[in-house]
Amino acid sequence: MQKNIPEIITALSESLRDAGGRALLVGGCVRDMLLDIEPKDFDIEVYGLEPEKLQSIASEFGEVIDVGRAFGILKLRPLSPHLWGELEGGVDLGIPRSDSKIADGHKGFDVHVDPLMSPADAVRRRDFTINAIMMDPLTEEIIDPTNGVGDLQQKILRVVDIDRFGDDPLRVLRALQFAARFHLAVDSESMNVMKATVPGLKELSPERLRDEWRKLLVLAEKPSIGLQLGFDLGVYDVLHPELPILKTTPQNPEWHPEGDVWIHTLMVVDEAAALIRREGLDEESSFTIMLGALVHDLGKALCTRVIDGKIRSIGHEEEGEAPTRLFLKTVGVSSTVVEKIVGIVKDHLKPTNYYLQEHEKGNPITDGAIRKLAARIAPATMNELLLVAEADYFGRGQWRHGEKREYPERPWLLDRAERLNVLAGPAPHAITSAELVALGVEPGPKMGEIIREADRLRDDEGKTKEEIQEWIANEIRWM
Repeated sequence: MQKNIPEIITALSESLRDAGGRALLVGGCVRDMLLDIEPKDFDIEVYGLEPEKLQSIASEFGEVIDVGRAFGILKLRPLSPHLWGELEGGVDLGIPRSDSKIADGHKGFDVHVDPLMSPADAVRRRDFTINAIMMDPLTEEIIDPTNGVGDLQQKILRVVDIDRFGDDPLRVLRALQFAARFHLAVDSESMNVMKATVPGLKELSPERLRDEWRKLLVLAEKPSIGLQLGFDLGVYDVLHPELPILKTTPQNPEWHPEGDVWIHTLMVVDEAAALIRREGLDEESSFTIMLGALVHDLGKALCTRVIDGKIRSIGHEEEGEAPTRLFLKTVGVSSTVVEKIVGIVKDHLKPTNYYLQEHEKGNPITDGAIRKLAARIAPATMNELLLVAEADYFGRGQWRHGEKREYPERPWLLDRAERLNVLAGPAPHAITSAELVALGVEPGPKMGEIIREADRLRDDEGKTKEEIQEWIANEIRWM
């Protein structure tokens, strides 16, 4: 077990002990240490002290932010960096409490703070046994009233309290990301409890949904584990009906020997998870790629047909726009991310199609086609498009690529995009307004028409800058 407990945690715990209290680490930090994962956050539950006393002691170590002192919840932020080390985000402090559901929503609770509550009673309000393990940071004693350590060792995700679990339906989505991140299987009783809780998911805000989707897709190396659990629990029937229909949408086995679109989607998402790690992407970029991988084939459910004895999904890229927008609206991502992913979905086959057209069919792809592609997918970048396309390429059964892990489309298209200055976005206009003024064009609506036509001449007809300027000069004579 990894026990790199920051100095601030030890010092604070000693002060709380000297005042008659006891500090216990609880939740994800203990779970992660048991798994030899470096904790990013630390939660401390303090026994034997009233909230006012806890706040007074905590203020000696940093800035205390009162996020709910009536509920026994404080946040401690660093004032002395030498004590805190890498814990720049601070520490969450809490006093044992019991929660009673009295109204809908995640705020509809009657909270009772009880510093004298026992650890065994305190953990009853937690979601899963793996998150109900406590540790004394001063003695490293493990306190485990629900056998979370055993469940962690046996890779079981088990509900702590079957009667209280449904108080917050978000716990169902937390189950998805925990199962995926730690490769856990849900025990049968917990499956039944979660299925009964699923209808309550409709009361959750898009923002709360987004945070759990982000953890599932970005933090898990095999998000497919959590995605399939969501399918088995009926989560998508309540929240995202555009997903379960993929299971009944077949694919042409010549190109997709793995089976239906849902199976393909799970494989693509796992491939994308490997790619964001290979590329070392930040969290926001990773979330965009992972969402793109998840929704890239939603359009197939709308247009898959049997034509001449073969399963075809003609136009599924464009058909995917509407269900993609619906899914992303429910998840609550920003408008910029929505437009990025929609652009990627509508053109996710272009990298492979363009490459094959040029290298196997002998039909060169023009610079104009590359510029138009960059403009269509904006604000997404060419690299983001290629990562989703690469995940799509490998996210299937063994077909034309056999055992090879090569995707030549990526270096080829990135090189073309770099030479055309469209790696990060659309190309500059073929002619600028300032250049038009220098050529004698008066500002006004006509200037916009000329700029658009100049772009067309460059992209569709391959005209050079000089040829475009010559055309403009001829136009001016007739204006």
